[in-house]
Amino acid sequence: MKDLISHQLVKYLENRGVEHIFGLCGHTNIAVLSALDNSPIKFINVRHEQIAAHAADGYARAKKQTAVVLSHLGPGLTNAATGVANAALDSIPMVVIAGDVPSHYYGKHPHQEINLHADASQYEIYRPFVKRAWRVDRADLFPEIIEKAFQLAESGRPGPVLVSVPMDIFSKEVDVALFEKLGHHTKTLHKPSIDDETATRIIETLINAKNPLLYVGGGIMLANASEELREFVDRLSIPVAYSLMGKGAVSDDHPFTLGMTGFWGTKFINDKCKQADYIFALGTRFAEADSSSWESKYTFNFPPTKLIHIDIDPNEMGRNYPVEIGAVADLKQALTVLNRVAKKILPNGLQNEKLKQEIAVYREEFRNSNKQNIASNSYPMQPERILAEVREVLPKDAYITTDVGWNKNGVGQQFPVYESGTILTPGGFCTMGFGAPAALGAKLAQPDRVVVSLVGDGGFGQNPSVLATAVEENIPVVWVIMNNGAFGTIAGLQKAHYDTTYGTVFKKDGEAYSPDFAAIARGYGVEGIKIESAAEFKPALKRAIESNKPVVIDVGMLNNPVPTTGHWNILDIYSPNEKKSHVSV
Repeated sequence: MKDLISHQLVKYLENRGVEHIFGLCGHTNIAVLSALDNSPIKFINVRHEQIAAHAADGYARAKKQTAVVLSHLGPGLTNAATGVANAALDSIPMVVIAGDVPSHYYGKHPHQEINLHADASQYEIYRPFVKRAWRVDRADLFPEIIEKAFQLAESGRPGPVLVSVPMDIFSKEVDVALFEKLGHHTKTLHKPSIDDETATRIIETLINAKNPLLYVGGGIMLANASEELREFVDRLSIPVAYSLMGKGAVSDDHPFTLGMTGFWGTKFINDKCKQADYIFALGTRFAEADSSSWESKYTFNFPPTKLIHIDIDPNEMGRNYPVEIGAVADLKQALTVLNRVAKKILPNGLQNEKLKQEIAVYREEFRNSNKQNIASNSYPMQPERILAEVREVLPKDAYITTDVGWNKNGVGQQFPVYESGTILTPGGFCTMGFGAPAALGAKLAQPDRVVVSLVGDGGFGQNPSVLATAVEENIPVVWVIMNNGAFGTIAGLQKAHYDTTYGTVFKKDGEAYSPDFAAIARGYGVEGIKIESAAEFKPALKRAIESNKPVVIDVGMLNNPVPTTGHWNILDIYSPNEKKSHVSV
């Protein structure tokens, strides 16, 4: 029996457990949309393909499942590229299915083809950042390609893949047996672990170390290994520092959690990393901002510090620092073995009350350093007060999405996260415009959880049409726009080094300018709240969450930089030997 590729694709996705597809229509993919019309799979319609990619990214993180994006050719695929690249750099599994030019028109420059230097090669645009890009040249090859696409997206270090499908292929018939045989192939691959010998060596090394430290990244969340990590920390009483992407891997209220390292880390945390004789790194790539541009006097000092590193990606071993013990493994599997061996070696565990007390004192001192700004009644509001009141209102298991700027950096440094995987942030690509659409995906993935997006006015302004999708699909996200009338972090950086804010602050005729985001929200049919005083914010946020509707809260914020004692080499490029950072503007 034969059936259309478009029909069989939808059946395949249904059988694979796909519940949502994010995308936007075009003449190359309407055959698939038509097949979805009678499917239980929900198509989430957006107004811009970047929104589709970011929403799919947020969905995959919150659902812990591969997301699917449906795109048009040419401008559709290039619009989505930023969101797909963001997912790639954060190792988020995603399958992008894109319409392509008709195969019988290769070389003729059909409508919307990108072919200034090559024919029928739009899929190559994604090559630098996806795990693999396929162009389907024959209908009978499509079934095995789509199966390979999901398997590759989910295996090893996860990430996006692209399947570019000439539009005529979607409308061709093929024997259904080609799809049916895929049902015999496993959909879950067993992942690599470590042996007991390696686990014993690691544990004995940590036991004998003078100042051991755990450094964890986003790989813990990708492997769903937070419970195993917490058990390991509890048994060995080792302090835990984390990268931005590793925030929440161990709860911020755990007695051995230090906090985020690097440029936006504090001196206490960075010093603890420098003082460690052994660092056990799990699921991290030692990114630049987290590692203070890899300069040894600020955060990590390898050597004399020695490094033990476990990651699913062998390319990360020794990329930035030399490794004494390295293992390529799935972190959940590896930590399971480590815990079993540690329990055998240390049946009663280790205690370190002195360190626990030291961390508790540091936390209190850090909270006290922010008290004045948290208590301030100024309006526009102090950013520290905004974050503190959001944390007070939200349940511990709420999902937070951030964008870039104060919301990302301040959240990483100051905002406690209590459950693994509940902070969604653009770590690797630091994409402005991620936070608002990612919240849509997170809420669709976790409809029973509160989802709040903390974004700047610059970030929300990238993709305000997320509100149309929220209304159409009744997705009750609350967007808190921390509005400083600028690309604030960059403005503070530019002012400190060049004594100007040209091109970074929003002005009209020399006066401060900002759109009325609450009015914009109302134009889309979303409740919009314009905050006029600091006292109004917290009650407004409570009401917004309780309403269980999409709500935009536009709150004025002072443009004060996130305090930091960390380091970023760009500061030396701008102002060599002057020790300048950011300033308030």
